[in-house]
Amino acid sequence: MGDNYITCREENGNINISEDVISSMVRNAIAEVEGVAGLSNTAGAEIAELIGIKSLNRGVKVQFSEDQIIVDVIITVSYGSNVVSVARQVQEKVINAVQVATGLEKAQVNVHVSGIAFEK
Repeated sequence: MGDNYITCREENGNINISEDVISSMVRNAIAEVEGVAGLSNTAGAEIAELIGIKSLNRGVKVQFSEDQIIVDVIITVSYGSNVVSVARQVQEKVINAVQVATGLEKAQVNVHVSGIAFEK
């Protein structure tokens, strides 16, 4: 990753923001949501990590279209939490973080709940 940038056109030139920066902000926003046990990986990313390829964007995928940021997050929810409520809170936090950071009004956040984390 890191090769894709969102470009904000200004009077004095362009401002380019790396998708890695957006991913970091997304991870921080998700960490603030009560009921999220953690971020998950896709099967392909887990296999890559097993063979030594580290993924900086674990559980977060950022795509840029013409005037919109599309964020997919894969989370694990704590046992006893309302899954739908936690997912909605994640959407709200991530949309707010992305809009504040980029100034773009259009952000789409898709939350994928991959599992439940039980206390030990």
